[in-house]
Amino acid sequence: MFLVINYPQINPTIIRLGFLQIRWYGFFYILSFILGYIFLKKFLHYRNFKLSREKYDNLLFNIMLGVIIGGRLGYVLFYNLPYYLTNPLHILAVWEGGMSFHGGAFAVIIIGYLFCKKNNISFYQMADPVMPLVSIGLGLGRLGNFINGELYGIPGKAPWVMIFPNSDGLPRHPSQLYEAFLEGVLLFFISLILLKKIKKHGLVFWAWIGLYGLFRFIVEFYREPDAHLGYIWGFLTMGQILSLTMIIGGLAGVILLILPRNRGQHE
Repeated sequence: MFLVINYPQINPTIIRLGFLQIRWYGFFYILSFILGYIFLKKFLHYRNFKLSREKYDNLLFNIMLGVIIGGRLGYVLFYNLPYYLTNPLHILAVWEGGMSFHGGAFAVIIIGYLFCKKNNISFYQMADPVMPLVSIGLGLGRLGNFINGELYGIPGKAPWVMIFPNSDGLPRHPSQLYEAFLEGVLLFFISLILLKKIKKHGLVFWAWIGLYGLFRFIVEFYREPDAHLGYIWGFLTMGQILSLTMIIGGLAGVILLILPRNRGQHE
């Protein structure tokens, strides 16, 4: 026998007014954007980086669009394309969940690069201060997944397993909370410390990319694979395959940034 923690029965819908409903999942997304708007200006100071009010607002708006559009399209393309091809209107139902971080990250990086190129701004100088704020959004998003009772873990016997609603009744790992801690809380503090201590532009960005990939890859061992995808290549999930690209990319980015300095020390 082992302990099973009661799943907290939190209504995913905060307010319902006829056909209009406000859900915790959507609320957390809005809250993360508000926190990003408040704190990004402070974090930019660590890179001696200043933007006019107009450019600052434009940057945050574009990031918000990238997160929502890229995250949704990433989920549609990577995780459930056949379903959305037959139900295209459901692509718009983002409040029901179904967002891919990998898709959102790719969209935000492209949008951020184009914004910097258009305004003659250093991409790394802007990207480094953004990374701790991405962790805030991730942590809140995983809390939304937990409240929705989705993306739960595999069956287990840990002291903190719980039975999720609309599941098969087996005690499962709360993998959403694992991600909220690793990708949200822990990665926030790691990237913030690096932002304060490391002056080399770009290292925070690439270190964050690699560490997120590592944390997500680990948690995927405890997370139930999508039923329609299952395991790919025998034992890897789609999330792990996408995360591997981030681990490799993050490691390569850090090495390429450090190598020129090392060469200079040996010459």
